[in-house]
Amino acid sequence: MSTTRTVTVDGETFEVVINGDGPTYSVEVGGRTFEVEVPEAVAAPKRRGGGGGKKKRSGTVSSSIPGKVVTVEVNEGQRVEEGQVILILEAMKMQNEIQAPVSGTVTSVQCDEGEAIEANVPLVVIEPDPEPAEDDA
Repeated sequence: MSTTRTVTVDGETFEVVINGDGPTYSVEVGGRTFEVEVPEAVAAPKRRGGGGGKKKRSGTVSSSIPGKVVTVEVNEGQRVEEGQVILILEAMKMQNEIQAPVSGTVTSVQCDEGEAIEANVPLVVIEPDPEPAEDDA
C-alpha cells in the first residue's frame, strides 16, 4: 500500500511517499528512500466500499450556526444547479455563500433578507432532479 502525506520535521514541511503496512515502512523524501520502523504501529483497517450505489442527498439547506440572512438569491420555482450560490448568510461577522447541495427546483424559501435565523432551521428546500435510470446493459 502506497500513500502520499505531508509531514513537518523540525518546522520544515516535506511531501513524502510511504510504502508498507507497518511496523516497517519505506519512505521516499525528495528522491531519497529511507527505511522507517515504528514498532507500535498498527496497520490501518481496510476501507470498505460504499455499497456501489450513489447516496441520495437532501435538498434541504440549513445553517449549522445562528446568523443573519444577508441576501436570498433564489425564488420558489426557480431551477438551480449544484454549487450555485442560493443565499448569503452572515455568521460570526463573516459573510458565507451558501450553495445548493443538489441540482433541482426550489420548492420553498423559508427565510427573508435581514432575518435572524437559528441553527439547524431549514432555509431553502430544493427538490432534487430525478436520478437517471441505470442501464441494464
